[in-house]
Amino acid sequence: MTLPGNRPTWLTFDCYGTLIQWDEGLLAAMDAILSAKGGDINQSAFIAVYDRYEHELEQQKPHRSFGQVTALALELAMNEFGLPFNTADADLLTSSIGRMPPFPEVVETLDKLKTAGFRLAIISNTDDAIIAGNVAQLGGLIDRVITAEQAEAYKPSPQIFRHAWKTLGIGMDDLVHICASPHLDLAAARELGFRAIWVDRGTGRKPLSDYRPNEIVPTLDKVPGLFAANGWM
Repeated sequence: MTLPGNRPTWLTFDCYGTLIQWDEGLLAAMDAILSAKGGDINQSAFIAVYDRYEHELEQQKPHRSFGQVTALALELAMNEFGLPFNTADADLLTSSIGRMPPFPEVVETLDKLKTAGFRLAIISNTDDAIIAGNVAQLGGLIDRVITAEQAEAYKPSPQIFRHAWKTLGIGMDDLVHICASPHLDLAAARELGFRAIWVDRGTGRKPLSDYRPNEIVPTLDKVPGLFAANGWM
């Protein structure tokens, strides 16, 4: 596969799972929450139920903030497992998200891309206050952050992407989107037709059966090489 079209002015990124260690951080947060409840809860099964509720709630109207979504998804998952829920559990989860660190190669790679003249933006299914702690760990390299809170829509809705492009003052031919989520970001790329690179970190997330991104890389540090091969660096 190759990256078609002209050199983009902007690179847009999914945040959690692409730049930030979401799976690892969520596992640690859920371990802290569940261990306080006692009993023998299968953590993977619990997270799968939490994820299901989170995605369902994100698609409901009226729009809920991500803080509200995480709290309600956690409460519903706990109810399903017969566990007591209190607001401190939700506070622990949401506060842990902003402390999740970047993957080891991310800051250096972003610096290379920024030095090469690309502008860098994040498009994320979160709230401004939650993501601020993550962005602070990215070396001041991110030019713009677009959130579901700002767009009042969650990926894979076209609304959040169109809001991002309007905010950045670009069309979709002026960007390449770099992401880790097939069912959110790549589903939107399939529908809207923007160029996409999938960072497949071996988490077990399955590719879409009817769509292939322009490129697939195992880690973010492979992206500058792709761009160099394309004559963009």
